[in-house]
Amino acid sequence: MQRFAISILLLLASACATAAPFWGARQSSPADLSPADLKPGEWIWGGDNKTLGPMAVIVSLTEQRAYVYRNGVLIAVSTVSTGKPGHETPTGVFTILQKDKDHFSKKYNNAPMPYQQRLTWDGIALHAGGLPGYPESHGCVHLPTQFATLLFDATNMGMTVVVAAAGSSPVSIVHPRPILPIDPRTGAAVPDEMLTGSEAFAWHPELAPDGPISMVMSRSDARIVVYRNGTEIGRARVAFRDPTARVGTHAYIVADGFMSEDNPILPGTRMPNWITIGIPGHDDEKGKPVDVKTVANISVPPQFAASLMPLLKPGVVLVATDARILPETTGEKMQVLNSDPPPQT
Repeated sequence: MQRFAISILLLLASACATAAPFWGARQSSPADLSPADLKPGEWIWGGDNKTLGPMAVIVSLTEQRAYVYRNGVLIAVSTVSTGKPGHETPTGVFTILQKDKDHFSKKYNNAPMPYQQRLTWDGIALHAGGLPGYPESHGCVHLPTQFATLLFDATNMGMTVVVAAAGSSPVSIVHPRPILPIDPRTGAAVPDEMLTGSEAFAWHPELAPDGPISMVMSRSDARIVVYRNGTEIGRARVAFRDPTARVGTHAYIVADGFMSEDNPILPGTRMPNWITIGIPGHDDEKGKPVDVKTVANISVPPQFAASLMPLLKPGVVLVATDARILPETTGEKMQVLNSDPPPQT
């Protein structure tokens, strides 16, 4: 009996010796925080729903950050630690080949690699690990533990992961923005701007005939971009009658029913009800209805509105942000306008 007890104690001691530590912050930083302001181990997770379209991840070796997109929209970002000199993380387009929640490395002395998502069969993976603020791994992408947990639960086998670095990847991928710069299925870079010169809007629903709808609206760039099933199908110039209203990052979802007032964006039609999604930093907004005054602050080209309105079914998500989505470092300033559509510039 005594030998049995000693054996149990030895087994427990061995298990404790190989148990994974907890790396990084335990809670999300506010959604309004710029990714550039995240400290080592910090991360933002705005929320996710697998029914909302395809997911893709971009790892910027240059920035030491990972960006997570669902249906074209940035939903999460995290600090990372990638391969140190001599063990550099390879760049390129990868897919998740294997998932193992409780993985231990056969190559590195049974080191714990929790929430591992394998990218190559020779040992490159996403997993929870140390985050000193610089590249220190043997090639893997280290993530904060809680972020790695959320990502593990959100991804599917075969999901696209792009690893990018300055000098070997397009700038739009090395320094990602709130809209997805790649095709989520192939990892190939997509054009930064669908609008040309004086176009007020572009609408190409044939690029994705069906699937869930998500939208991103940038106040700084005065643009709204529409995605269906991970593919951009339209974008338009936007004007704000009161550019100071509702600043920051906010998320909304179409609910059942319609507003009782006339649709201020497209008069003579009905605007569906919208409710606010609680995201980190704005948790108190969860479930609050959007009033017609908030909707009336937005002006888009009438033809674009007429094309978009039939697609606004329950479950459609809109993320409004102050962050820029265009590649230019400077852009048009927001302005107070009357009820006319945005000027064609």
